[in-house]
Amino acid sequence: MLEKTYTPKDIEARMSAAWEKAEAFKAGRADRAGADPFCIVIPPPNVTGSLHMGHALNNTLQDVLCRYERMRGKDVLWQPGTDHAGIATQMVVERKLAAENKTDRRTMGREAFLKSVWAWKEESGGTIVNQLKRLGASCDWSRERFTMDEGLSKAVLKVFVDLYKQGLIYKDKRLVNWDPKLLTAISDLEVVQTEVNGNLWYFRYPVEGVAYDAENPSTYVTVATTRPETLLGDTGVAVHPDDERFRELIGRNVVVPISGRLIPIVADEYSDPEKGSGAVKITPAHDFNDFEVGKRHDLRAINIFTVEAKVDLTDNQDFLEGLEATPLQQDLWGQLHGLDRFEARKLIVKIMEEGGFLAKIEPHRHTVPHGDRGGVPVEPFLTDQWYVDAKTLAQAPLEAVRSGRTVFVPKNWEKTFFEWMENIQPWCVSRQLWWGHQIPAWYGPDGKVFVEASEDEAYEAALPIYVQEEILTEDQAYRLASEPENRGDFLKRDEDVLDTWFSSALWPFSTLGWPDDTAEVKRFYQTDVLVTGFDIIFFWVARMMMMGERFMDETPFHTVYIHALVRDEKGAKMSKSKGNVIDPLDLIDQFGADALRFTLAAMAAQGRDIKLATSRVEGYRNFATKLWNAARFAEMNECKRVATFDPAKVQSTLAKWIVGETAKAVGDIEAGIQTYKFNEAAGAAYRFVWNIFCDWFLEFAKPVFTGSDEAAKAEIRAATAWTLDQILKLLHPFMPFITEELWAVTGEEGPARAGVLALGEWPVLSGLEDPEAEAEIGWLVDTITAIRSIRAEMNVAPGAQLPLVLVGASARTQERAVRYGDLLNRLARLSDVTKADAAPKGSVQIVVRGETIALPLSGIVDVAAETVRLGKALKEAEGDIARCDAKLNNPNFMARAADDVVDEQRDKRAEAVERKAKVEAALARLSDLA
Repeated sequence: MLEKTYTPKDIEARMSAAWEKAEAFKAGRADRAGADPFCIVIPPPNVTGSLHMGHALNNTLQDVLCRYERMRGKDVLWQPGTDHAGIATQMVVERKLAAENKTDRRTMGREAFLKSVWAWKEESGGTIVNQLKRLGASCDWSRERFTMDEGLSKAVLKVFVDLYKQGLIYKDKRLVNWDPKLLTAISDLEVVQTEVNGNLWYFRYPVEGVAYDAENPSTYVTVATTRPETLLGDTGVAVHPDDERFRELIGRNVVVPISGRLIPIVADEYSDPEKGSGAVKITPAHDFNDFEVGKRHDLRAINIFTVEAKVDLTDNQDFLEGLEATPLQQDLWGQLHGLDRFEARKLIVKIMEEGGFLAKIEPHRHTVPHGDRGGVPVEPFLTDQWYVDAKTLAQAPLEAVRSGRTVFVPKNWEKTFFEWMENIQPWCVSRQLWWGHQIPAWYGPDGKVFVEASEDEAYEAALPIYVQEEILTEDQAYRLASEPENRGDFLKRDEDVLDTWFSSALWPFSTLGWPDDTAEVKRFYQTDVLVTGFDIIFFWVARMMMMGERFMDETPFHTVYIHALVRDEKGAKMSKSKGNVIDPLDLIDQFGADALRFTLAAMAAQGRDIKLATSRVEGYRNFATKLWNAARFAEMNECKRVATFDPAKVQSTLAKWIVGETAKAVGDIEAGIQTYKFNEAAGAAYRFVWNIFCDWFLEFAKPVFTGSDEAAKAEIRAATAWTLDQILKLLHPFMPFITEELWAVTGEEGPARAGVLALGEWPVLSGLEDPEAEAEIGWLVDTITAIRSIRAEMNVAPGAQLPLVLVGASARTQERAVRYGDLLNRLARLSDVTKADAAPKGSVQIVVRGETIALPLSGIVDVAAETVRLGKALKEAEGDIARCDAKLNNPNFMARAADDVVDEQRDKRAEAVERKAKVEAALARLSDLA
């Protein structure tokens, strides 16, 4: 027996337990040994993470696909797991240690600190997994993996070593994004571009061999910079080759004040004559664009910062090379040495001003890259790091997408993929952290590097070389090989760890047990579809494709579905600083997981961001309540499942109609899911359940339930129970909790259920559509709908009963009007139904399925008053359109307004246009009554 009130909290935990008991999500079930496999790998959330709205969307869509394919009989593996999140996890544990007044990690040492991290992971690292379970994610949780677990670590070591020996991993000195707070290189994805109010400082660099005169522009070149502190690392000045102002100076040198370094003026199109002074100072070691200019013109790269972004001059041989310092310069260098970069900026500006080299200062708003974890400005930093030859590895994935072996949905994301991959740079994979996969490289006493999967293998590779070079005797080599405890630091292991994207790039096959030759690899690789966000196409999707092609000879998935962002109801990106973050767990607590899931699926239109309002989730909670109440209504009317019920053999028109509509709904929902148009699939399910089944079928069934025809009653009861079963199956991928609960309760009577709904069979109902039944019941539905619409448009009083006239009606329509007269009168609030050859004067005419009906409204509707009311509504709609057009046609507004503000105006205009059309149609009908 169903409870009177639908309460999500009461059923969610219970249904989760039922699925776990039934091992419903387990891949490789014995009863599916011969089934086709279907596999999705979860984008592994950070082990430090908590469920946010992006996770909720991403995992809801994956779950829809997995539950759908599971019900279609496939052997589904939704592979779960978490990412070790190097920087984030290390920060969490360091903060925890500080809060507990324990020692810092450097005092603890690496081994002790890592023990603390593993202890934290075991205690607190499962938060997001439990939250995903609350969402209803049907992963095979028995196979949960972690990027630092033993198996995945084995895969990481093999890939690094193999790529190194193939010449595709190497060490190089290049610029990286350096976080001076966390003291590590970070990826572009971990960099946030932040707009700040700053300045442009204009400095004068004297031309070599010319007496400097601040009043004489021919004696100097003026450069503009937002970062005065990098002046100390300048090794060139770039001007545009077509800029007449500098043509005679190209090839000459200028003197950098403070350092005294002579640097050349080079011609390079990087310099924009329209910006600043037209001349750009080039600091190759501290700017990514300058680094490229420096390479083109063979300019030196001089790093003038420490890892903490403090000025490093006194013992910096790169800086001192080629300089003969005066006592004044040495004094200035001494003042600057050791200063934080921003303190050095202030002093350099002061020195330049006092020396007469500061031309002017202009306020300047610009973007400054910040580390998303450390929260401080990132420093482009020249340092030795490990790199992957991404350009070589990118070729196979590019071919896979060009050939169609891997497709993006929506397809427009392929352009983004090509742009990134065709211009790919070496991939920096080393990080100066302790938490992560330590790089398997060992350095000998002479600096030689040995890259192997273990220390023993590194010694095995190194010792013969050092014996041959007579650095070791054979006896010493033997002891080092056979006595690991006495090796000391003859070989020193690289202290860096790998970028977390390196291990997650192996996720589609390492989680299946590779490099071992496992049954899971054979069965589930290549996986099927990857569901992810656009922001990690390059960082994760492309890199998985690189590694899959390289080590598995196939891309990891045939389809990449890119979902949009979840924004707030006004279209703004959610952020803590804006205070507009919506917590999915709060929505689950308030409205239930099913309501949130259905909302996200219903709004997941391809290529369109989701504008999420709490009211939408509440609306779909009402949808769940509607379903619950429909099931209770069926229960109260004794609609029990009948084992022998055959939908193909029903006799009544109403039963044939609902069977046909159910078959149509199956097709529409299937089409939406299979083409990743989740919004269309959810929309089809919503219309069928709310409109077709609840609003129409159950309403039409009421007279049958209360009637005296027992045969008809039995058939409609059986058809109702059967249709409700199909509804539960169709809705299950979207709303698993309520459907599983209703499946269990409605299964208490009638034939026994085979098991949980999660393992139920997806409906196969092709061939059950009945055109004649649809024409008859469809006419009834359309007629009632049209009459209700006219009543609303004409502002007819709710209690008023109207006459209906069938104008020139066919015999079939007249028969339908008689057969369903009671329903027409009750549901459309009619006084009577008559027929006539022509519409009576003062009536509104409507065409329903090719035939005309008329509603005589003279004396019922106050034409004059309604004309005034609708006229006001028309003016209001036109005014709203004009106001929106004024903004949308204003170039200044379009240039300055945020995207979400522009979208809001477009939405308002579209709504006003629709409103105007309805009012105009109503006014046209009123004119017929005059």
